[in-house]
Amino acid sequence: MKILKPLMLIFFVSLLTTSCFEDNDDNQISTNEINDFVWKGMNLFYLYKDNVPDLANDKFSSDEAYASYLNSFSTPEDLFESLIYQRTTVDKFSWIVDDYIALEQSFSGISTSNGMEFTLFLQPNSTTKLIGIVRLVLPNSDAETKGLVRGDIFNKVDNTELTIDNYNSLLSRSSYTLSFANYNTNGTTENTDDTIEPLNKTITLNKLEYNENPIFKSEILTVNGENVGYLMYNGFTANYDTQLNNVFGNFKNNNVKHLVLDLRYNPGGSVNSAILLASMITGQFNNEVFSTEEWNSEFQAAFEQENPELLINRFKNTLDGNLINSLNLSKVYVIALESSASASELIINSLDPYIDVIHIGENTAGKYQASTTLYDSEDFTREGANPNHTYAMQPLIFKSLNKVGKTDYDNGLTPDIDISESYLNLGIIGNENEKLLALALAEIEGSTTKTNKIKSENTRKLKPIEDSNSFNRFNNSMYLNKQLPASLLNKINFEQN
Repeated sequence: MKILKPLMLIFFVSLLTTSCFEDNDDNQISTNEINDFVWKGMNLFYLYKDNVPDLANDKFSSDEAYASYLNSFSTPEDLFESLIYQRTTVDKFSWIVDDYIALEQSFSGISTSNGMEFTLFLQPNSTTKLIGIVRLVLPNSDAETKGLVRGDIFNKVDNTELTIDNYNSLLSRSSYTLSFANYNTNGTTENTDDTIEPLNKTITLNKLEYNENPIFKSEILTVNGENVGYLMYNGFTANYDTQLNNVFGNFKNNNVKHLVLDLRYNPGGSVNSAILLASMITGQFNNEVFSTEEWNSEFQAAFEQENPELLINRFKNTLDGNLINSLNLSKVYVIALESSASASELIINSLDPYIDVIHIGENTAGKYQASTTLYDSEDFTREGANPNHTYAMQPLIFKSLNKVGKTDYDNGLTPDIDISESYLNLGIIGNENEKLLALALAEIEGSTTKTNKIKSENTRKLKPIEDSNSFNRFNNSMYLNKQLPASLLNKINFEQN
């Protein structure tokens, strides 16, 4: 007797419990109907499927056994988490959402934000109390309107002192009041006598729908008589690819000979946007291998048999049918910190075999896996999604390798020049005196004296705890919109044992 793979087991509602959700139209849908979508999607796509026994194709001996398994999870979130491989060490980035509309808006650059980006640190001489330092204020946001500036320090939210235990709940609110403070070094180089002194200043911030342009700053500077392009790029957002190309058009028209790419706060985003950016930086490698993909064993085998080219991402020279603006550089200076993740790391890792990539900053986040959005439809795409709920999954589906096979950088990418921001003297983004940009310009100039002076500046050793990217569950993603061939999906879905 032939038995269909578990992916295609017939779903018997009569075997399931009656636990239900209500959608926006007050239609009830059973928990297990969503659980069925979760298991089937993970069984098909999940990168680490081979490492999760509950995702094995022969896990269930009958339809009844499968239904009983689904019935053992009270929520789709519980089932999803049970299928994640080593959540704290390997797969830190897969997630499930109950509102894919918000997810789609986030990928297009739309989110709810007050416009303040920040990093939280332990207060001096404390293991529980925190301070927040504003690292970026987004243009045309509530934070900018209220006068917040980069470098502002706050220690209370809604008149409650920030601590390890309460910061998440306090800063997740849609509206809150910040109380500001001054960091007093008391004129010494040691932290032991540092104090936090409250200021008589508060600001109330409101989170509103905000469409963030990832192109935060672009400038043209001059070093040794040659033009240097500077670009702070804060997210790989496909909706802004044309604007990004326009920036490089300006660089090209102004005969830019060097580029400083600032990805210090960039948590990632679209793989396609990363390919385009790398192609704009270079241009001389059109159609050569930018990166390759490694999927779970079933998908990998199917790709290799059906169409191996689908495992390769190549440099491009066009956008929407038009030639892109490329600088044909053989060297690029990339500012990247611990908060630089996924597609930001993909840029560094994939360009490295081709040109000289000078990484200035810190070890990056260490995310080399990509994900895709799975919907509850026959082929897991948006079209035909179950109208009775808005659950979607964003599981890891492949890991990226550069041309020479480098991947699995769990501890991040190591900088060529190890340096951190001066948190108590952040400087102005895009200004040639801002510490990290100044170092890049000194390297371009070839001034060892300037480089050593910047690196030797005393930086207060503060302990980072968290940054604002963590408050957006859709951040730190590297996602791919790839149309999988129907024949490939059918081969996996309908294969019989």
